Amino acid sequence: MTDLLRLGLHDLHVERGARMVPFAGYEMPVQYQAGVMAEHLHCRAQAGLFDVSHMGQVILRPRGTLAETALAFEALMPVDVLGLGEGRQRYGLLTNDAGGILDDLMFANRGDHLFVVVNAACKTADIAHLTAHLSGVCDVAPVTDRALLALQGPLAEAALARIAPGVAAMRFMDVAVIDTGFADLWISRSGYTGEDGFEVSVAAAQAEGLARALLAMDDVAPIGLGARDSLRLEAGLCLYGHDIDTATSPVEAGLDWAIGKARRDGGARAGGFAGAERIMRELRDGPARRRVGLRPDGRAPMRVGTALFDGETDIGTITSGGFGPSVGAPVAMGYVPAALAAAGTALSGALRGKRLPLTVAPLPFHPTTYKR
Repeated sequence: MTDLLRLGLHDLHVERGARMVPFAGYEMPVQYQAGVMAEHLHCRAQAGLFDVSHMGQVILRPRGTLAETALAFEALMPVDVLGLGEGRQRYGLLTNDAGGILDDLMFANRGDHLFVVVNAACKTADIAHLTAHLSGVCDVAPVTDRALLALQGPLAEAALARIAPGVAAMRFMDVAVIDTGFADLWISRSGYTGEDGFEVSVAAAQAEGLARALLAMDDVAPIGLGARDSLRLEAGLCLYGHDIDTATSPVEAGLDWAIGKARRDGGARAGGFAGAERIMRELRDGPARRRVGLRPDGRAPMRVGTALFDGETDIGTITSGGFGPSVGAPVAMGYVPAALAAAGTALSGALRGKRLPLTVAPLPFHPTTYKR
């Protein structure tokens, strides 16, 4: 792993017994001594701390008005940016001219600028894309001097409130800058587990102190990539490069909920974004295929790449799959023809040379607990 980048908290992860693996160009903790199953269940019951500093943090600082930057940003994705209120965050999707997804991201209105968080594997391309299309109206400024931590689980609020009491008043997708003993924390009430929780951008020099303070609390445990993946899978959340990619449209991915009324037919700013022709058509007429939840029979997980069949007809593949510790059974997601996407549809998957039954199931597999 000599060519990989290291997180600022690398030594802390090793000290805590992490097994480090390559991921998105970084050495990342995949699990700690407790193991993936225990970490997953701890996050569901208490609070888990994730180091997600490999993600890209970017500030879009307007040269003119924030509205001008918002409108330019809207040309890159089918999401309502202009209508996002100050102190709020929204899920977004950068699309290409063919209606595929370049990346999914979070963006927040922080009054005089937009703060964007993008996926680690896409951040270099994303920053280049944003710079190429937005530099006429705003400065695209990567944030390179801050770490990013996620604190997730039902006890996350109580834990973080010991350091930043103001978080108790925040609701799902609120953002705030809170002055603490660890300097200003840029906090959003959001995450990637389906649980209530927070993502916290912290100055790099303060990151270890903040992480140690949180991990000193009885309710908080370190969580690695393994449990992060099983948690997001149970929550029915997409992983870029697996469940969504440059050929996948937001509509077939089941992400059309992110396309607000203002950007749809009849809306105040309908269309006008990259890939609008395909995406608007699929919103009207429906896509040819859809992302669905899948529940394999028995205890054997069906993982990414497993072929899906309707009788003898090969109809697609599993894009994410594994064992769901909170569900107590295997869970998966994949794409099937729209005619086969209804919950309860019986299909099969090819596993170790056999066709084993599975059933289309509603998403998420485990209820979400966001604080509305």
